[in-house]
Amino acid sequence: MDDTTGILDEALERLHVSGPERRGRLTNHAPMAVEALAARGRAKDVHRWLDLYAPRLEEFPSAVEPVTAENWRAALGDPRRAADWIGHFDRELALRPWRDVLAQWWPRLLPGLYGGSTHPVIRVGHAVRTLLGGAETAPRLTELAHGLGYWAARHHTLPSLTPLTGAGSAAAALDAVRPIVDQDGGFPVLLARVEALPVWASGVTDPDEARHRLGELVRAATHRYATHGHGEETMLVHAATAPNAVLRALPALPRALWAPSLRAAWTASAAVTAMYSPAEGVPYSAPALTGEEVVERALAHGDEHVIKLTDTALDVGDEGAYAAALRAIELSTPLT
Repeated sequence: MDDTTGILDEALERLHVSGPERRGRLTNHAPMAVEALAARGRAKDVHRWLDLYAPRLEEFPSAVEPVTAENWRAALGDPRRAADWIGHFDRELALRPWRDVLAQWWPRLLPGLYGGSTHPVIRVGHAVRTLLGGAETAPRLTELAHGLGYWAARHHTLPSLTPLTGAGSAAAALDAVRPIVDQDGGFPVLLARVEALPVWASGVTDPDEARHRLGELVRAATHRYATHGHGEETMLVHAATAPNAVLRALPALPRALWAPSLRAAWTASAAVTAMYSPAEGVPYSAPALTGEEVVERALAHGDEHVIKLTDTALDVGDEGAYAAALRAIELSTPLT
């Protein structure tokens, strides 16, 4: 990670006076995007990008009542309590190792991965990568508190889904997802219309197989964006970035949590696919570029979802993934 000068920590400190959302429900993507830029060797561009994004930031929300070990269940899934939840995790992370806090709360939060359009778990995945890859500084621990707090505040579970015939590979399973008929509405409205998904991850119990399948899912969802991203250029990004966030968190989690994490990640990726996929894919061919060249184009474009999908594409690291990032650049509105 290109962060020898502490630029990422400076950016995170700058961002922690802002709330996790804006305009009532839209997510503040800046913490995730600046982490991605630093991770991809572009720390020197972090503050310039942040200056462009800054007008979208809103003030940190007001607190209501402290979250405690006794009352946390009543506060779970209440977006009005975002500041309370962030404060709770700030206190927890000051008292205990961050891996212990994550291991305790991951199974509590995992069933509600779908809240906030999956952005909370994505933010946590970026925070965990930073902590695993570098110094456990105060801004990086605070960033984990913000991610976990946002997740708890937007915790949203799914009703029981009807299992459909599955498929052998992740790519085939995503192709087997049936797009919902009515795709008008916001994320919570569309999510409520998802009633059935193909079986793909439910039988996995071995942790190493779960990790392998998560990688397969991230690759398949990233590749699929190149041919299906025109269905909804922004929201379909999350079919890849949400499971990748879970994959990034696995090394910090007990192995017993890996298989449940795969199942939640599959459901999220498949649900997003059902909610936003077009009726048909279209062929897409992209120029042969290096990962560094793709990052350069994503940074010049500036859109936060483009940056995050490019970051995931570099994790996958093949031509199909780079094509997906380039497709996102073509489809998305630049940040200006």
